[in-house]
Amino acid sequence: MAVDSIDSSPLGPPACEKDTKALQFIEEMTRNADAVQERVLGEILGRNAKTEYLRRYKLNGATDRDTFKAKIPMVMYEDLQPEIQRIANGDRSSILSAHPISEFLTSSGTSAGERKLMPTIREELDRRQLLYSLLMPVMNLYVPGLDKGKGLYFLFVKSETKTPGGLLARPVLTSYYKSEHFKTRPYDPYMVYTSPNEAILCADSFQSMYTQMICGLYERKQVLRLGAVFASGLLRAIKFLQLNWQQLANDIRTGTLNSKITDPALKTCMANVMRPDQELADLIKAECSKENWEGIITRIWPNTKYLDVIVTGAMAQYISTLDYYSGGLPLACTMYASSECYFGLNLNPMCKPSEVSYTIMPNMAYFEFLPVDHSSGGSARDSTPRLVDLVDVEVGKEYELVITTYAGLYRYRVGDILRVTGFHNSAPQFHFVRRKNVLLSIDSDKTDEAELQRGIENASELLREYKTRVVEYTSYADTKTIPGHYVIYWELMVEDPTNGPPRHVLDKCCHVMEESLNAVYRQGRAECGSIGPLEIRVVRNGTFEELMDYAISRGASINQYKVPRCVNFTPIMELLDSRVVSAHFSPELPHYTPERRRS
Repeated sequence: MAVDSIDSSPLGPPACEKDTKALQFIEEMTRNADAVQERVLGEILGRNAKTEYLRRYKLNGATDRDTFKAKIPMVMYEDLQPEIQRIANGDRSSILSAHPISEFLTSSGTSAGERKLMPTIREELDRRQLLYSLLMPVMNLYVPGLDKGKGLYFLFVKSETKTPGGLLARPVLTSYYKSEHFKTRPYDPYMVYTSPNEAILCADSFQSMYTQMICGLYERKQVLRLGAVFASGLLRAIKFLQLNWQQLANDIRTGTLNSKITDPALKTCMANVMRPDQELADLIKAECSKENWEGIITRIWPNTKYLDVIVTGAMAQYISTLDYYSGGLPLACTMYASSECYFGLNLNPMCKPSEVSYTIMPNMAYFEFLPVDHSSGGSARDSTPRLVDLVDVEVGKEYELVITTYAGLYRYRVGDILRVTGFHNSAPQFHFVRRKNVLLSIDSDKTDEAELQRGIENASELLREYKTRVVEYTSYADTKTIPGHYVIYWELMVEDPTNGPPRHVLDKCCHVMEESLNAVYRQGRAECGSIGPLEIRVVRNGTFEELMDYAISRGASINQYKVPRCVNFTPIMELLDSRVVSAHFSPELPHYTPERRRS
C-alpha cells in the first residue's frame, strides 16, 4: 500500500517509507543537477590535485570548470594505456587517483574487440549500490505487490585474473556480486531472489545456471519477475531449460541433485533446497515436452509480471523472441551503466523498448557531451571540440558521452552515442543509440550497428508469413572478393520446418537489407560498383551458442557477453562458415538517387 499522499513524490506515490526517501533523493539530485555537477567536479579535482596526471596538465589545484576545460584534454582508452599499464604492473604511486586503485574492471570482451582495464576505487561500490537502491522504488510506482513474491534473475560471476602487480581484474558485475554490499545485503522484501548467493557466486557456468534454474522451478509460483543483465542472457537460460528439462525434472521428482554439481558450497546450499515434488516434475515434463514453446515463461512461471532485461541498442533484436517465449510480457529496462561508470536509471521502466530513456544521475560522475557531427559520420572532429555540460544538452540532438570519475578517468570518451529525449527537472534523459565505431565498411561506406539492426528488422518482415524469425546475427566485410561485399550470418527459428522460407524469399531478404542501408552504401552498389551484392549465410541452430561458449573459453564474462555484431577474428569466422546451411545473395541493385550537389 502506498504511503500517505503527504509524502508523495512528483514521480508518484511511494510504496513504503524507504521508497519515499529514494524518490526524494532522485528529485533533489535532478532538480539541482548543475549544482550537483559543479560539486562533483570540485570533489574529484580537489582530492586528486596531487596526482601525476593532473599535475602533468598544470591544473595547480584548481577545481573550477573553466580551468578544467581549458587544461584537461579529452581522451580515449589508448591515451591512458601507459598509465593503466603502470598501475597494472604494480606502480602504487598516485598516477590517476589519490585513492588507491582497488582493482580493475574489465570491459566486455566484445566491445571494440578487446578487454579494457578500467581502474576503480573501493568507494565506487557505494555509488553503484546507491544507484541499485533507486531501481525498485521507481519500479514499485508502476508494478504493485512486488514485495509479495520473488525475482528469478540469472546472474553470474567469472573467476578473476590478476595483473602482474597483483590487482584483481574482473567484470564490474563480478566485482559487485562478490562484494560485501551484495553478499551481506540487508533483507528487502522487494529484492528477494530465488537464486541463493552460492549459486550466483559459483564460477562454473553450468553448475550456476543449473542450480539457479532448479531453484526458480521450485519457487515457480512465487516468481513475479524474470531477469538477466542482457536479453541474450535470459534467452540463454530458456535455451538451457530446453536442453536440460528432463534432468531438471528428474532431480525434482527424486529430490536429488545432478551429480554434475560438484562445487562444495553449492552442494551444501542445495541440500536445503532439494525435495521430492512429483506434481512439479510432471508439470515440467508436460510443458517442456511440447514442441511449441510459445509462452513457455508464463506457462512455467504463471505469476510473472514483467521481464527485467536490457533490450536497447543491439539487444533490441531479441525483443520478438522474448515476446514469443513470454507471451508478450512487458520488458523493463531499468538502468544504464558500464564498466567505467554507472550513469543513471529509467524513470518509466514499463515503457515500450523503443521509448526507453535513461535519466542521468548527476552525483555519479562529472558528465560532458561531445556533439555528434553527422556530416562527418561521427563525433565532432575539431582539434579542440567544445563539450556541452549535462544541463545544456538539447532535445533531439545526439552526443557522445564523456565522463570524469572519482576513480581517475578525466574527460574520457565512453564510446556511447546518446540522443536527448527530454528532461526530468533539470537532468536530461537519453535514448541509447549505439556504440561508436561498430562499423562495416568496404569502400567509403560506413554502416553502423543501428543501420544494420534496422536492415535486419526490415528483412525479417518477409519471414513472418513463414512463422520464422531471426534469433541471432553477426556480420563482416568480406574484402577477399572483388569488389568486397557485406556478409550477414543469420540463425533462424522456424516454427514449422515443413513451411520454412524458400530460397527466393531469403534472396529477397538480402535486397531488403540493402535498401535499408545508407545512401553511400547504395551508391557504391548501384552507381559505382565498388560494393558487391550483400550475402546472407544461414547457419544451423545452436551456432551462436557455440560462438558464446568459445568466447567464454577465451575469458569473456558470461554476464557481460554480447554477440559481436561485426566479426573478423579468423577462428570465429571459421566456426561460423563451418555451420552454414545455405547462402543467399541480393538478386538486384538497391535504389539510389543522387542528392543535389552543393555548389
